[in-house]
Amino acid sequence: MSNPAVKRRPSSKAKRQAIIEAAGAAFFDMGYEAASIEAIAAEAGVSKVTVYNHFGGKPALLKAAVEHECAKLRDFMLADDDQYGCLRERLTALGHRFNAFLARPRMVQFERRIAAETERDPAIGECFLDAGPRRMHEALTALMARAHERGEIRVEDPALAAEQFASMCKGFGDLERRFSGCSDPEVADRRVDAAVDMFMKAYAP
Repeated sequence: MSNPAVKRRPSSKAKRQAIIEAAGAAFFDMGYEAASIEAIAAEAGVSKVTVYNHFGGKPALLKAAVEHECAKLRDFMLADDDQYGCLRERLTALGHRFNAFLARPRMVQFERRIAAETERDPAIGECFLDAGPRRMHEALTALMARAHERGEIRVEDPALAAEQFASMCKGFGDLERRFSGCSDPEVADRRVDAAVDMFMKAYAP
């Protein structure tokens, strides 16, 4: 009979999640180069060997951390369309979530550091794109394709439509976030609403 007083060791799944969260904090706060496997392991409460056993090294850790950060927004795009009303309502909600996601100081800081480190090692940039932006684009492309199949819009190229919508939602505010570190939330909201209007008119069935 097991002794309930004995502290159970974390499961492999729990350890993996702890490592991902620790890695995300390290990468977003310090950048890829400054983050160390030793510090990540210590923060997660595991050994370096455990980190390497789960991920193999920093590139895979970065990918997992970015995927984890983007998961909620991506899941919203991939969810059952019937949960969120008509396409206009869903795109409006998505546009606002998208801008709020990008406007977080933590994300702005992280993107700046990734851009700087990509100058030194282009593979870091590719890893970030594969784990975050490209997967987000794939999810939005799938949403556009489903909307076309349902007759809500008419698009010949769902991937291009996804890119156009995301670009309109970000607009000039993306440059303001990157280079001044701030943006006007009210302007961002109006930008999203206008983007949805223009998009729905351009791709009306």
